[in-house]
Amino acid sequence: MNIRGGKRKGAGRPKGSNLYGEPTQPVRIPKSQIERVLRFVQEREYALPLYASGVSAGFPSPADDYLEGALDLNAHLVREPTATFFVRARGESMIDAGIHDGDLLVVDRSVEATDGKVVIVSVNGELTVKRLRRDKGKSWLLPENPDYPPIALNEEDETHLWGVVTNVIHPL
Repeated sequence: MNIRGGKRKGAGRPKGSNLYGEPTQPVRIPKSQIERVLRFVQEREYALPLYASGVSAGFPSPADDYLEGALDLNAHLVREPTATFFVRARGESMIDAGIHDGDLLVVDRSVEATDGKVVIVSVNGELTVKRLRRDKGKSWLLPENPDYPPIALNEEDETHLWGVVTNVIHPL
């Protein structure tokens, strides 16, 4: 009788006695993703339902009750996960662009910062969110509130582009 290796009757945990109350499967994942996967499992971050029918912002229309599928907000809001970060807006300089104090901004470092894009820029060590304006070799950071002045970017300023704002999340 071989007592080493292989299955042994009564060995291991009883089925369903783990943290999840159901069978588990060992899986190999990249070390860089361990915390993300654990957070997903522990916090039960499931995709939310997405209905195919649009919601009328004018006159009401009959509801379709048709479920299109599940919506993963990460898949919807994040185009390039390795280049994306979130930052919270402070102040009211971008109120006319729909960015309010306390809003969560989704920022993508892989998007090209072209004229007219809303960007996060460090100017002399301070972060700001503004609309980028480039014209005739000059650049400005424009607020979207007439109570705030534009910021001209000069060569002597220490400026670093952090990324382009791709989405804004704010409560009603």
